Amino acid sequence: MEQLNVFDCSNVLIASYFTDDRGCAHENREHTLIYLCSGELEIEERGQKTVLHPGECAFMRRDNRMWLQKHANKDNPYRSVVLKFTRPFLREFYQTLDKKDIPMESKREKVSLRVLPNNRPDIRSLFESVIPYFDSGVKPSDDVLKLKMIEGTYLLLNTDKNLYASLFDFTNPWKIDILDYLNENYMYDLSMEEIAGYTGRSLATFKRDFAKVSDLTPQKWIIKRRLEAAHNLIRSGKKKVTEACFDVGFKNLSHFSKVYKEAYGYAPSVI
Repeated sequence: MEQLNVFDCSNVLIASYFTDDRGCAHENREHTLIYLCSGELEIEERGQKTVLHPGECAFMRRDNRMWLQKHANKDNPYRSVVLKFTRPFLREFYQTLDKKDIPMESKREKVSLRVLPNNRPDIRSLFESVIPYFDSGVKPSDDVLKLKMIEGTYLLLNTDKNLYASLFDFTNPWKIDILDYLNENYMYDLSMEEIAGYTGRSLATFKRDFAKVSDLTPQKWIIKRRLEAAHNLIRSGKKKVTEACFDVGFKNLSHFSKVYKEAYGYAPSVI
């Protein structure tokens, strides 16, 4: 019999239990730690596939989209526990750090997924300590949730100094480079508010910072970048016009053909 249980504690601690295979597209709104208790988890991001096994833990940065395939069988259901780090919590945590101990040379990694070293007692202790709450159906108190988030944050910071730059990407000198982010995500249907948040900025700050790196508005820059990508796909023969249009993020073929002709002087079908 199919069974699905998801126990959600304030969208901070989440436990999932599946007795059948499940696949889903996943977009991280917050930095996330996921620990696999049983079953198997395939994570695919930009053509790269990573498989987690029981006892393994991975850090997923918040500015990315992934495909998650959760595998279970009769003897080993899929079971995982997830810890999410909210922006307000990270801002508050950052203020408690001794600034002399913060490694300002830390560099934000380009990869959005990092598998943590296996068999670490601090990882096992953190996640196994919350499983009884889920088994009993009793929600941990807010104080307990905050302690688990603090424990998880130190777990990451003790893993690699470069994770300072990933976790606290709302502070200088670790703010996410705007053009780097847009070059990786121009094809997605994101609002300006979402893009600003993903790069660690308010909307007003994002617009000010963007004006320093481009004479175009953010919307016009994205359209230009999508046209360049579509042009290269069509010219190389890798994609047909319709495929290229939707692959790079356009939602309407007529609009795509119109702006393409304005940019290149001829319709995309002419190539």
